[in-house]
Amino acid sequence: MMTNNTTLAERWLRHPQGVGLRKALFQVHLWTGLILALYVLVMSVTGTVLIYRRELAKVFSTQPRILAGPGPRMSADELTQAAERAHPGYEVNRVFEPKRPDEPDEVWLERGSKKIQRLFNPYTGADLGDSLEVGFRIVLWLVALHDNLLSGRTGHLANGIGGACVTLMCFSGMVIWWPGIDKWRRSLGMDWKANLRSFNWSLHSALGFWSIAFIFMWGISGIYLSWPGPFNNLVDFLDSPQSRNLRFGDQVLAWLARLHFGRFPSLPLKIVWTVLGLVPVALLVTGVLMWWNRVLGPWYKRKLAEKSQLQTQTPPHARDSAAVYNSRGTSF
Repeated sequence: MMTNNTTLAERWLRHPQGVGLRKALFQVHLWTGLILALYVLVMSVTGTVLIYRRELAKVFSTQPRILAGPGPRMSADELTQAAERAHPGYEVNRVFEPKRPDEPDEVWLERGSKKIQRLFNPYTGADLGDSLEVGFRIVLWLVALHDNLLSGRTGHLANGIGGACVTLMCFSGMVIWWPGIDKWRRSLGMDWKANLRSFNWSLHSALGFWSIAFIFMWGISGIYLSWPGPFNNLVDFLDSPQSRNLRFGDQVLAWLARLHFGRFPSLPLKIVWTVLGLVPVALLVTGVLMWWNRVLGPWYKRKLAEKSQLQTQTPPHARDSAAVYNSRGTSF
């Protein structure tokens, strides 16, 4: 039983639902989640797909095989001339010779700001097509979307803000999750016997609790990958940058990046990371459903009730006049 002398800590411990700070953080959590909904969806889906970026790159980067010609391979200068003849107005930037004799040379050409990458037969000088196939370009597009929202430096900085907001939601979500000392065990799982509305709440709560460490890691690592300067400065402050050995702070940052992108050689670990990577989508869906149940649903029902009541109170002749007005676009 609570009394007027109960401290804030005691109320928080036993009945947090009545604490004003929790109510304020609930609003912060709600509106931050709604504003970031599309961003979280894009980051979660693209990040999950990019866990398999190496596998996708191999699938989509099959190069044509060539037969050795009667003569020797063309020199870099000869291939440069052949490439510039095939693409007038372009200048060759680089020529890459393959390790195997049955693979084509890759030539990079540019004209102003436009750049192309082509494959050439080193025996005949024939253009064999784009070095980046459509599927591989899709992978690169997903990388750019996840890394900078297809907006260069501006998108890169925006990703840092997004990571900070995700980190904020982890803190606010943990505060909101705490149900009180007598109920916390029940909040660790789902209430399978509850109605749909209560089940959705318990699902959101349980998913958030069990995944918060991973989502927090993605938020912090997202900030680091967008704004590495402060993190590197902190490592330099804690340990001399002149150290010959790999510093502990550098190892932590390297692992942070590796965990963010799911750089694991093991397929089972990648599958686990895939499931975890899609948890934010599930939190997004359950969160929007809670918003509908709490706010939009009741508001929509009130509007329907008000409209129905207005139609009931309107005299029949007035409704008939309104119908004629609406159909003819004039009154009489």
